[in-house]
Amino acid sequence: MNTRLKIFAGTSHPQLALDICKHLDLPLSKSETIRFANENLMVKIAENVRECDVFYVQTSAPPVNEALIETMIAVDALKGASAARVTVVLPYLPYSRSDKKDQPRISITARLVADLLQTAGADRVLTMDLHSPQIQGFFRIPVDQLMGAPVLCDHMQTWDLSDCVLVAGDVGEAKDIGKFANILHLPVAVVDKRRYGNDDRAVATNLIGEVTGKHAIIVDDEISTGGTIIEATNFLMSRGALSVRVVATHGVLCGPAIDRINASSISQVIVTDTIPLRDKQSARITTLSVAPLFAKAIRRIHDGDSISDLF
Repeated sequence: MNTRLKIFAGTSHPQLALDICKHLDLPLSKSETIRFANENLMVKIAENVRECDVFYVQTSAPPVNEALIETMIAVDALKGASAARVTVVLPYLPYSRSDKKDQPRISITARLVADLLQTAGADRVLTMDLHSPQIQGFFRIPVDQLMGAPVLCDHMQTWDLSDCVLVAGDVGEAKDIGKFANILHLPVAVVDKRRYGNDDRAVATNLIGEVTGKHAIIVDDEISTGGTIIEATNFLMSRGALSVRVVATHGVLCGPAIDRINASSISQVIVTDTIPLRDKQSARITTLSVAPLFAKAIRRIHDGDSISDLF
């Protein structure tokens, strides 16, 4: 595009936006989010964006609902200020786990979020590792989904991977784990689990593949309360695994996740910075930056180049 490129940040993860700007050799554009006494928000764009190609960086981090509202207000403000195009950069899409109607009388909230972003005026969405691929179909605007696998695999290749096996924490992750297997040339096993109710508790019931005498590496798209990975870890150790490490794109790490990890047999957890860890610290957790990958994608979108090889 023959327009100026500008990067703005919401309040959920300003450090990621700053890191992206560093890789793009651009300053972070100025905006202000004001919270009134009645808890209403106002987003003020503090510089001219007329006919600019704008990227607004926000993620799904506590308080999640406030960040979502802030995003919609900011997009509306940018469109009202005559931005040529507004791309919402959502490394972790809010409500992405609510992607289907698997109970009576519930909302497919990921689709609702898509509708809200488009109504606010978003022209494009840039995200990473959606919980399920059909979420892209909820949008009627272009959605580019980057993959965390290359970033995670680059780090994993520094390990001694002899006698290692990749493990999908559930059947739903079995397809996505293929990206890791193709890059690392490792065998794969799958934990068959069952989830009962809405309490995030998963129960491992069977294992497809072999982990006896091997170092297991559990691969998942996100770690929420840690219930899935702890259940899988205990199950794998009971089946003869020598050790367990965990890699995931999104380190949600809510509720008892950190305490569960620290008390578990997991030797190491690798996540990316799609979500800020803030006070969620543990000696077992390593965070990798996705800022270089997002910076490449933003530059290519702005220049009108293909980003398919980044997928």
